[in-house]
This record gives sequence, C-alpha cells and structure tokens, in this order.
Amino acid sequence: MTAIKHALQRDIFTPNDERLLSIVNVCKAGKKKRNCFLCATVTTERPVQVNVVKVKKSDKGDFYKRQTAWALRDLAVVDAKDAVKENPEFDLHFDKVYKWVASSTAEKNTFISCIWKLNQRYLRKKIDFINVSAQLLEESVPSGENQSVTGGDEEAVDEYQELNAREEQDIEIMMEGCEYAISNAEAFAEKLSRELQVLDGANIQSIMASEKQVNILMTLLDEALKEVDQIELKLSSYEEMLQSVKEQMDQISESNHLIHLSNTNNVKLLSEIEFLVNHMDLAKGHIKALQEGDLASSRGIEACTNAADALLQCMNVALRPGHDMLYAVKQQKQRFSDLREQFARRLASHLNNVFVQQGHDQSSTLAQHSIELTLPNHHPFHRDLLRYAKLMEWLKSTDYGKYEGLTKNYMDYLSRLYEREIKDFFEVAKIKMTGTTKEGKKFATLPRKESAVKQETESLHGSSGKLTGSTSSLNKLSVQSSGNRRSQSSSLLDMGNMSASDLDVADRTKFDKIFEQVLSELEPLCLAEQDFISKFFKLQQHQSMGTTMNEVEEMDGGTLSRPHNSGVPQAISSEKDMIRQMMIKIFRSIEPELNNLIALGDKIDSFNSLYMLVKMSHHVWTAQNVDPASFLSTTLGNVLVTVKRNFDKCISNQIKQMEEVKISKKSKVGILTFVAEFEEFAALAESIFKNAERRGDLDKAYIKLIRSVFINVEKVANESQKTPRDVVMMENFHHIFATLSRLKISCLEAEKKEAKQKYTDHLQSYVIYSLGQPLEKLNHFFEGVEARVAQGIREEEVSYQLAFNKQELRKVIKEYPGKEVKKGLDNLYKKVDKHLCEEENLLQVVWHSMQDEFIRQYKHFEGLIARCYPGSGVTMEFTIQDILDYCSSIAQSH
Repeated sequence: MTAIKHALQRDIFTPNDERLLSIVNVCKAGKKKRNCFLCATVTTERPVQVNVVKVKKSDKGDFYKRQTAWALRDLAVVDAKDAVKENPEFDLHFDKVYKWVASSTAEKNTFISCIWKLNQRYLRKKIDFINVSAQLLEESVPSGENQSVTGGDEEAVDEYQELNAREEQDIEIMMEGCEYAISNAEAFAEKLSRELQVLDGANIQSIMASEKQVNILMTLLDEALKEVDQIELKLSSYEEMLQSVKEQMDQISESNHLIHLSNTNNVKLLSEIEFLVNHMDLAKGHIKALQEGDLASSRGIEACTNAADALLQCMNVALRPGHDMLYAVKQQKQRFSDLREQFARRLASHLNNVFVQQGHDQSSTLAQHSIELTLPNHHPFHRDLLRYAKLMEWLKSTDYGKYEGLTKNYMDYLSRLYEREIKDFFEVAKIKMTGTTKEGKKFATLPRKESAVKQETESLHGSSGKLTGSTSSLNKLSVQSSGNRRSQSSSLLDMGNMSASDLDVADRTKFDKIFEQVLSELEPLCLAEQDFISKFFKLQQHQSMGTTMNEVEEMDGGTLSRPHNSGVPQAISSEKDMIRQMMIKIFRSIEPELNNLIALGDKIDSFNSLYMLVKMSHHVWTAQNVDPASFLSTTLGNVLVTVKRNFDKCISNQIKQMEEVKISKKSKVGILTFVAEFEEFAALAESIFKNAERRGDLDKAYIKLIRSVFINVEKVANESQKTPRDVVMMENFHHIFATLSRLKISCLEAEKKEAKQKYTDHLQSYVIYSLGQPLEKLNHFFEGVEARVAQGIREEEVSYQLAFNKQELRKVIKEYPGKEVKKGLDNLYKKVDKHLCEEENLLQVVWHSMQDEFIRQYKHFEGLIARCYPGSGVTMEFTIQDILDYCSSIAQSH
C-alpha cells in the first residue's frame, strides 16, 4: 500500500500541487467488483483546499488516472454502518449517497479518521459521523501505519517554515566563503562548529564583564522604588482631601437635578391641567341652555345649537394617555354624558310635540282645500322645522337611538296626515271628473231615453259603462249610416245647444286639465318633502342609485335598521336608500290613488288614456331629469306602466269591436262606424301627441288600427247585401284617404297610398259595372262583335255574319234614341244616388266618372262601326254633345 501511495503522489498529485494524506482501496457496493482508490488530499498552496479524489487504474495500461474529485466542504454525512463490529462498508453523502466497500476494516477506519482530522483542522464544518467509534474521532490517538505517516506529514507541514530573503542571502554569502562546502560537507560542518564554539565563548565573556554594570543598575532601581513610595504617600493624602470635596459636589449635583426635575414636572403638570381645562370645561351659559333653553324661539334654538356643538367638542376631545385614569376627567365625562342624555330627551320630546301639532294644524285646513283641487302647502311647517336641522345633525351623531325614534314618529304622523290630504284631494278630482255634484240637475231634465246615461253617471264607480257619446259609440255592435248615427247621438245627448262631438271635446278637455292639475300638485309636494327630509334629517340625496321603488323591501313596522357596533347605520346601503324608504312610508297612498284615478278616467272614456299617457310621460321625463332614482320618478314610472297598459287595452278593444261588427241587411252601409271612429281617434291623438315624448307608442297603435280598418272594411263589403261591394269599398277608402291626407301622419304614408289606390280601383269597377245597364242591348251587341273579331274574323267581314249584319245593327240602334238614353241615364243616376251616402258626397264624382266612361264607350262603339261596317252610313241616334247635355241636365234636376 505504501508503494501505491508513493506512486500516486508522484504521478497524480505532485503535478497538481497536492499532497496525499490517506488512501483506502474500495469497490462499489452491490455491483461488479471493480477496485479503485479513495484519496484524501490537501493543496500545498494557501488557502488549503481539502478534497476526496477517486483514482482508478486505466484499462489500457498499468498507470493510474484521476476520475472524480469532491470537495470536503460538500461532504454532509459519513456513515460507517457499525461502530462495534468490524464492517468494511461505509457511505459518503455528497450531492448524493455513495456506497463503498473497503478492502479491510483497518483501511476504512484510517481513512475515516483522516477525514475527521482534516475537517477539524481546516474546515470546522459540521459533518455527521454516524456509526463511527469514538476512538477514531480522537485526534491524539494513532491508528496504524497510515495514521502515523499522515500525522508525521501534517507535523512536517506545520514545522516547515519558508526562508525569508535575508536568510537566503546570508546562507549564500556563507556558502560563497566556503566553496568546498558542496564538495566536502564534513569539513564545512567542522568549520561551522568551530566558529560556533568561538561565538559561545565570546558570549560568556561578555556576560561576565557586564555583571558589575548589572549591580549598579540594581542599586539605581532600588533608589527609584523608594522615591516612588514617597510619591504614592503624597498622592494618597491628596486623594483623601479630594474625596470630601467630591462628596460635597455630588450632593450639590444631585440637589440641582432634583430641582430641575421638579420644575420640569410642574411645567408638564401645568400643561396637562391647562389642556383639560381648555378642552373639557363647558361654559355655564351652555349648560343652562342645554338644561333650560327655550326650544320654541329662534334665539333659544340658536343658543341650544351653540351649546350642543360645544358639548360635542368637549366630549370628542382626544385625551392623552393616562387622562382617563383621572377622577376629575371621569367625573366631567359623566357630567357631559348626563347633559347630552338630558338635552337629547328634551329635544326629542319637543320635536315630537311639533310633529303632532303640525298634524292638527294641517287637519284644520283640509276643509278649505276640499272644495278646491289643490293640496295644502307644507312650506311654513318645513321652514319652522329647518331651524332644528343642526340640532338633528347633533342628535344623529350623539344619540342615534333617539334620532331613529324621531324619524319613525315623523313618518308615522306625516304619513297619516298626507294620507288624509291626498285622499281628499283625489276625491275632489274624481268629483270634478264625473261632475256628479254639479251636473245632477241636468240629468233630471232629460227624457226617458236618457235614463241609461244618467244611471251610468250615478253608478260610475261600480259599473263599466261609458259617459261620453264617443265612447258609447265605440261599444255599438251594429253599423249604421253616418247620418243615422249622428242623429241618434244628437237626440240622446243634446244638452242645450251642445252637440255630441262638442260634448266629447269639452269633457276630454276638462279631464285633461284636471289630470294635469293633479300631477302638477303632486310633483312639487313630493319634491318639497324630499328636499326637506334631506335637509332636516341630514341625509345626502345626490348619490347614484340603480334600484327602483319596487325593489325596495317594505320596512318592518316603519322602523329603520340600526347598526350593532357603531353610531352610523350600516344596514342601509346608503342615505339615499333611507330617504327613499321614508318617502315610500310617508306617501304610500299616492300610487294607489293615482291608479284609482287612472281607472276612473279610463272608465269614463277610454280615449282619456291618450291624455294620461302624454301627461304622465312628460312628468316622468321631467322627474328623471331632476333625479332618476327619486321617489317621485320611480312612482310616476310605475303609474306610467299602468297608463301604457290602458292605452294598449283601448287600442285592442277598438280592434276587437271592428272584428265583431255586424251590418244591417235593410239599410245601406255608408261610412262604417269604425272608419269614422278611426278618424276621430286619429284627429284626437294628433292634437294630444303633438310634440309628445311617447310618439312611438302612438305610431305603433296607428299601424295596428289602420290594418284592422282595412281588413274589416273589406270584410263588411263582402257581407253587404243592400249596398254593392264596390260602393262600400270606394266610400270608406275615400274617407280613409281623405282623413290621412288631412292629418298628414308620417308613419301612415304607405297606408294612405294604399287607400287611394283601393278607392280608385273600386270607383272604376263600380262605374264600369253600372254603365252596362242603361244601354244593355247595345252593349251585348258590340260585345258579340268583339267576340267574333277575337275569334279571328276580320273586322270588315263581321257585317256578313247573320246576327251582326247591318240590319241588326240598325235595329239595335233604333231602340236607343236620345230620349231613351236620357231616361236610362236618369234611372242610373237615381240608382247611384240610392247606393251612395250623403256624408261622403261622392255622387258628383261618381256621376262625372260615369259620364267620362260613357263617352269613352260611345267613341269605342263608333270606332267599331267605322271599322266593321265601313260605308254603311250607320250612326248612333245621339251624339257626344247630347250625352254631355243629358248628364248635366240630370245632375241639375236632382
């Protein structure tokens, strides 16, 4: 093993400036037995680096090569497997665990001991030695041959010291003086020995010669010691003298320190007392105002407000550490608390009395407003209460319980007061709408036929009847001529000199004004109350809100939520929610009363829904511009939904009545009732919806109504037996076209063109159909001629047909002399007059069209005679001028 160690040192480690200290022959555990060596080495250069190197024999020869090296500082654990029994296995834990089997237990122990010593000497790193005998970890205990060698080498390393430059120079000079030193070392050593002996002798003689001087030196030292003793005695006496002075000075210094400390404490104490007096002292005037101040007068309210603010400042002063421990501070805080409680109780009681008194005062004015459509003015009450606004803010921040109680009491008293006022206000509005008190005498003078209308008026709240002529006409199921309908309406509803249409306009105008006045009275009332609540109860009303009134849950008994851990309410999402909840509680009767009023207006006249839709939309738009989430905006928005539903219901009912219409079989149709009603509806709607915000709703209703009118006009025309279909279509579509042209409804331009086309088509059809009757035989003859020509017979050869020769033509023409033609035209005029209604005044239009069509036929007949009977000299017995004269004479005679 020694030869291997020297060979490894020479071949591997010396070239790398390393010294080999220990070696062990190992192989890997559990694998093929391939031996290698683990070497513990140190570098010769400083700082010393300690490594564990794995060396193995090369496969190509007998020389060794360095395979792997680990720094000892990376070693974490050395596991010897067994500390008692001999076991050649051991593990080294570097970056991973390396398992080895040594060739002998002695080599393993020597290697582990060397590792321990190197760690102790160079690294002082905590390496865990597991299952290692304690004897191996003792540095002084030798262990085998390798240990002694290792130890010797380490000592040699420690004893070896490198020569400095001066020493090297002296040795070189000495060796130059003895040139034979290299060739004859013994002679050189003997010479050095002789010189050393000479030096030793000289040293001894020098020491002996200096003994006398040493004795003299010792005597001087003794004398010096005596002088030192004398000086020490004098210093001791001086120190004793200064000691008393030092004690006196210490006493003076301590006394000055105590005086300074006392002054400092007095200044601090004075500062604390001044702080407490300045910040926690409440003036006697403020105390008197809180205890006895007059809460009814403006001066007393101002004094109480100032005193309450001063009390709040005293209670909210930021005390310094330790102030709470002072008895005077505790007593003063208790006094402030008692004052606050006493004044809060007195303020709450006074305001409750003011609320109650307001309810009684306002109730006394209800009788005055019961005959007028106005709501009582609460401005004086609000003005008086706003004087307490600052006190309410103080109460909110100091005693939220009493503030909450006042809020609840205010809502209770005012909700009952407003409920009475609003109920009476809406009763007056209903009376003015129905006219039951003022118009009862008018109905007393009506004939028996008017009893039904009177009964409807008297039982308005319990029946579904209609008051106005226009609405009752909507419920008629039979279609009559326009003249009959008007005469019946006028005979039924003639009151003085007023016609039915005048009565409708007057009633609707009155309803519109009443409804507008109702909304105009409610709007400032709600806004004023909301503004007062915000100012009086110190609530912010300009926060963004995303919910509507329907989404707010009802308050439990009218109380507001209160937090458990602070003086500010946290259960309510914001102060805007609190304002909205209070408004809902106070004005809980507005929305039901509005809905009842709307139902009454719709019951009086379904056309009133048009007025209500426009007015309500305008007020909702105005309220949303002020505050989209206010109580007024949300309430009117909910009511607007009801109004819109009534409007849609009105349109649906009109369509349904059109579909259920039945016509009389004995009288001519004329202008259908629902066509005239559409005209009335459109004219009324255009006047109402002029510049309105909800124009889109009306346009949609127009489309539905006009399509239903078109469909049902055609349906009635097909069912008509007394009046020709073309006449029904012509007259009604002419009326529709005239209505749309006059009203200029932009969304119905396409329907206007369609109505004009239908009117023109059916006018032409009726004219052609009617003209076939005055000259019936002549028409049949020429129809036969045209049929032969259509079959392929040449026109000039038609006269050779037996049935259509010249003699037959002359025979037919002789049957229609001018007198007969005039007589036939006169009969035709009478028949057309019976078909057409007077209301639409289309007789002259139709007669003029018939005249033109007759002249056209005349020219057509003459053309056929000229082409089919050329040179025959056959002509009609009347001319075009005769036709014009006949038609003009007939029209003038009638």
